[in-house]
Amino acid sequence: MPKPLSSTVLLALVAMPAWAQTAVPATDPAAKAAVSDAKPGQREAQGRSDENAVRQAEDAFGTSVGRESIGLYNSSSVRGFSPVAAGNARIEGLYFDQVWGLSSRIRRSTNIRVGISAQGYPFPAPTGIVDYSFRKPGEQARLAVVTGGDSYGAAYAEADAELPLLGRSLSLGVGAAGGTNEYPNGTDARFRNAALSLRWQPVAALEIVPFWHRAETYDDEKAPSYLPEGGKLPPRIARRRFLGPAWADYRSTMTNAGSLATWQAGAHWVLRAGLFRSTVADHQAFTHLLTGVTPDGRANRRLIADPPAQNASTSGELRATRTLAEGPRLHQVHLSVRGRDRQRRYDGSQVFDLGRTTVDAPYEAPPPAFVFGEQTRDRTRQWTGGLAYDGRWRNVGELGFSLQKTDYRKRLHKPGLPLATAADKPWLYNVSTAVTVTPNLAVFGSFTRGLEESGVAPSNALNRNELLPAIRTTQGDLGLRYAVGPGVKLVATVFELRKPYFNFDAANRYAQLGDVQNRGLELSLAGALGPRLNVVAGAVLSRPRATGEGVRLGRVGARPVGMSPRSVELNLDWRTPWVEGLSLDLTASHSGAVTATVDNRVALPARTLAALSGRYRFKLAGRPASLRVAVSNLFDTYGLELRGAGAYDVINGRLASAYLSVDF
Repeated sequence: MPKPLSSTVLLALVAMPAWAQTAVPATDPAAKAAVSDAKPGQREAQGRSDENAVRQAEDAFGTSVGRESIGLYNSSSVRGFSPVAAGNARIEGLYFDQVWGLSSRIRRSTNIRVGISAQGYPFPAPTGIVDYSFRKPGEQARLAVVTGGDSYGAAYAEADAELPLLGRSLSLGVGAAGGTNEYPNGTDARFRNAALSLRWQPVAALEIVPFWHRAETYDDEKAPSYLPEGGKLPPRIARRRFLGPAWADYRSTMTNAGSLATWQAGAHWVLRAGLFRSTVADHQAFTHLLTGVTPDGRANRRLIADPPAQNASTSGELRATRTLAEGPRLHQVHLSVRGRDRQRRYDGSQVFDLGRTTVDAPYEAPPPAFVFGEQTRDRTRQWTGGLAYDGRWRNVGELGFSLQKTDYRKRLHKPGLPLATAADKPWLYNVSTAVTVTPNLAVFGSFTRGLEESGVAPSNALNRNELLPAIRTTQGDLGLRYAVGPGVKLVATVFELRKPYFNFDAANRYAQLGDVQNRGLELSLAGALGPRLNVVAGAVLSRPRATGEGVRLGRVGARPVGMSPRSVELNLDWRTPWVEGLSLDLTASHSGAVTATVDNRVALPARTLAALSGRYRFKLAGRPASLRVAVSNLFDTYGLELRGAGAYDVINGRLASAYLSVDF
């Protein structure tokens, strides 16, 4: 007879090798505790003053904690592609169709699930998973205050509180923040946000967490993107100089709201549900382009004004998990239904050609009269049912698979054109396995087929803002995880990912040009090298290639836009022996050349950036506090970032920043 779930899962997980424990996204609260307690060289942040991305990272593939982010990947870039644009966001493992991301008001941390970190994760996706950990109100009264700024002039303040209302059964979370952002191109913006959440546990087996979060961005000035002529990079762009127009400000309101629920339904069943509403309302938006930029700085100025636009999605998932143990073996079966309903209203833009100018000429003319046109509306509805199995055998390995059937439907209504529809009903699947070769070594592999979104057309495309079609994608990987020491793990993975390739065609439409394949090698080393030193280091070496008729005819280059053949990052956190509570951090990152145009005639040059920071943890009026001071781009390296094929803006120069966190 199987033992009750709580003791069974605890016994099985504690006995598993550490590589498997860190890969288990446990659904049972007891199992989740066992997993977190078993991570050597890591610690969970107890308050805002305790946040430290280097010490809390499981690997080098991407971790965000509070205001800190490290890793090779982030929510916009995993193995050369965007998991958020692909629709692969999760909140506590449950499906979330993200229109606006979770801020630190309700997000405790963000982890990128790819490779071995996706092993045992129900229903993985080819482009990786962005997994948000929710900031649930606890059982103790807390108040965390964070305030800071930087040498560009940005300043902000944040406050987050947790308050028990009814013993351990009901707790309230409330947070607010406000401030200004300053950008390297000389623009600035103001923001404010607020959040509410409840954790209600009417009985020990049931937990319900509703939440609401709203943010506003306003007075957000719009600097130009630079589009050079003749297949060249733009001339050197001066940092911190905004030349107008001052009235072309972006203003928007964003919300995330919903509820999470977990029910321990007996000894072997766990039911989990999430229902989410994510919206972005653009009240005023502009696109500022300097086109045909010459080496001596001459250009054509174009401004595109957008009427109010809306992007909103309701999404969620209901999942039932059955767990059984038989001796050293643990079995989990997941049944899932997930869905989304996304509606968008956009276009109706007005284009202003403002004539010849130079890149350093101010624009001070008054705003024109805006006359907007009819808007485009689209609606995407998708339902997916799935079955997944995850089996783990202590000291042997694990095996997992999932099978899903999805029903995808899209309706597009453009002014003056008949209604356009699209539908797809593919079968999706995943197979993964891991084998414990020795107590310190495991090998793993997986193959995944998915249906993912391909994002929207960029603002400088003829079909700007248009929702691109859903695409079928595949990914396979094979790797190993080796325990170098008690607190250090090495992960090496080879991978291959295939999906359709979208970019600018000859008519400047953003459309499918062929297919793209990215093969590569990932390396990650993370953990505690000693009692005072933590490391998170990683590298990606890849060979992205585009294929298709355009490549064969020479109209499209073989290297996909926006992708680099290599990326390397090193993060060190050293607690000094001289001053208790003082630690020093070093970050160094290197990126290879990034293909910048569809014809491959232009690439952003390779660059290496370094950052230094110090963190001092102390008591302020008897309360835990942390002061962090950092200098990014230490050597003031000049560089450009890509804003779409052939469009550029300048990166941050040397920037000093500081913030103080206090927990009450």
